[in-house]
Amino acid sequence: MGSADYEFLTVWRVAGTSDDVVAILGDASLLPRWWPSVYLAVEPVGAISKSSLAPGIPSPVLLHTKGWLPYTLRWTMTVTEPVTNHGFALAAAGDLNGTGRWTFEQDGPETVITYDWRVSAAKPLLRRLSWLLKPAFAANHRWAMARGQESLALELRRRRHRDDPQSVPPPPRATFRQLSHNKT
Repeated sequence: MGSADYEFLTVWRVAGTSDDVVAILGDASLLPRWWPSVYLAVEPVGAISKSSLAPGIPSPVLLHTKGWLPYTLRWTMTVTEPVTNHGFALAAAGDLNGTGRWTFEQDGPETVITYDWRVSAAKPLLRRLSWLLKPAFAANHRWAMARGQESLALELRRRRHRDDPQSVPPPPRATFRQLSHNKT
């Protein structure tokens, strides 16, 4: 594994069904609303016809993301295996290149979610400094994923309390919010 290559395995446990989890994680357009600490923007990629996609495969999206550290990433997410209540696979291209796999397993009233993320940093800043700052970049990823688990749990609660969504606190916001509006 090169200095700009990263492998992360994250496991979450949240109250809710795998159907509820896939309804949220399987729709990338929702990411900035429920996981705003990491997902700054989601845009459709070009004019891809739904009829040209295999069943269960959503259209690719361009993501503008960040973690705790003051830099952002732009990358395209392409789902490569159908989105089901057992999970799905994706490919990343852009500032990050590689693959990810979400898996969902029902365990009583909870769902165990595993994310296997194997990427190579292509953004010049990350690629050039990975040899030195790899531990900081890895900690940044762990911070982002911890916010994801917290935000997903809140979104699941919000959906269960549709009659009183204000009873559920909002998800954590992005750090260094000024980065949300520039092209770094």
